[in-house]
Amino acid sequence: MPFLGPIELEAAAMFAEWPTDLGLDAEALKEVDSIRTFREAQKNGHLWVAVDENDAPVGLALVHTVDMAAHLEEMDVLPLHGRKGLGAASLEAVCSWAKGNGYLAVTLSTFRDVPWNKPFYEKHGFRAVEPNDLSPALLRVVDLEHKRGLSTDLRVIMRRVL
Repeated sequence: MPFLGPIELEAAAMFAEWPTDLGLDAEALKEVDSIRTFREAQKNGHLWVAVDENDAPVGLALVHTVDMAAHLEEMDVLPLHGRKGLGAASLEAVCSWAKGNGYLAVTLSTFRDVPWNKPFYEKHGFRAVEPNDLSPALLRVVDLEHKRGLSTDLRVIMRRVL
């Protein structure tokens, strides 16, 4: 568990170089999930950890339930291990788990114009949910992101029906 926060931090650092203000100031880029959050997710079967050939953690996926869907709250891969299929494998593991556990869909919130965000998820079967079609629970996700300072006008809620 102590290795997961640093994975989030290193992955988040990639956003610091993005030319558009995403609402990720220096403080936001330092936010990580707590070890307690990771332990609770692990206990509930809602945490996946990708490891390298030495069994060292290099990526993670964290899920919780929103509207009878598995909601992908966080997915990160260390940049050094990026573009090797770990993110895709983690995403497919989450979707397979969700389908096997009776979830009807997987949802997530991501940046619309960042290439390793919306286009990546579209490639894996996710589609944007129109703002007028967001449920009250998904609207709360958007509201919480706004309260955290994210530029929610640059984000999109996506869904993959299982």
